[in-house]
Amino acid sequence: MFKEFKEFISRGNVLDLAVAVIIGAAFTAIVTSLVDDLIMPVIGAIVGGIDFSGLAIKVGDATIAYGNFIQAIINFLLIALVLFLFVRAVNRVIKQKEAAPAEPSAEEKLLTEIRDLLRERR
Repeated sequence: MFKEFKEFISRGNVLDLAVAVIIGAAFTAIVTSLVDDLIMPVIGAIVGGIDFSGLAIKVGDATIAYGNFIQAIINFLLIALVLFLFVRAVNRVIKQKEAAPAEPSAEEKLLTEIRDLLRERR
């Protein structure tokens, strides 16, 4: 059972996924800091010094923190934009590789030379 688990974990897809999750978590922290520490203060200054993180409505004992929700939406939109741009760039690279003609094999080169020699004899 341990051997099977080791084989499963050692597969490239599982390791790639683990790395992607870790990088994604780190990237999320960076985007959250970008939004909370840079973008939201600028937006707050533009709209009259409003601190979005403090925006909330008190309904009885419950607090609806819609300012935090606004920040979460901005976080999501920035992450989605960066991922879109990344996937778009990767797709362009893949298309360029697919579009590039393959180098003829040694056999094809030899056959081309033979064909050219036969044409010259005619």
